[in-house]
Amino acid sequence: MKLKVKTLDAKAKGDIELNDDVFGVEARADILHRVVNWQREKARGTARAVRERGDVARTGKKFGNQKGGGTARHGSRRAPIFVGGGKAHGPRKRDFNPSLNKKVRALGLKMALSDKAKNDNLIVLENIELKDAKTKALLANIEKLGFGKSALVMDGEAVNDAFSKASNNIPRLNVMPAAGANVYDILNHETLVLTRAAVEKLEARFNG
Repeated sequence: MKLKVKTLDAKAKGDIELNDDVFGVEARADILHRVVNWQREKARGTARAVRERGDVARTGKKFGNQKGGGTARHGSRRAPIFVGGGKAHGPRKRDFNPSLNKKVRALGLKMALSDKAKNDNLIVLENIELKDAKTKALLANIEKLGFGKSALVMDGEAVNDAFSKASNNIPRLNVMPAAGANVYDILNHETLVLTRAAVEKLEARFNG
């Protein structure tokens, strides 16, 4: 698949040949659904469990007479009403660590990339180097390039520092290095913007 490469000023900068094994895969909703669900589950935090009555190490010996003590017939110091006893109805540990085959995860990422390329929602830039971290200037460039309502920008090894700072105040514009590419973020943005370095990194990730 061949795609036009542009500069940050929306000028033509030649073509780039995209690997069909990465950017030409037919998307399947079931695979994308599985990968997104797995990714969101992995992002959930685990509640800190408390010790309940069965977890407290205290004597279970009956500590008072059945009658004549003037109190209820308690049989254990582990009861929640006593200091040092177990917590009643406290939070329990919940496991949010699902597993998903690596091949399925890799296939889902290829499908997400291919979906953007197929629907003309993929823009390839020569680079995203800015001389000055000026948000106003970056907004003018974005309007020329047609990023849409939301865009995810991926650079190569690391995101250009000036571009990152200039984009901080722009809503629905997120940046990340190619190493952070994931299905959820790609699908959650209308436009995917890759630099030449990002394309090389992504293709090397699957062909390596």
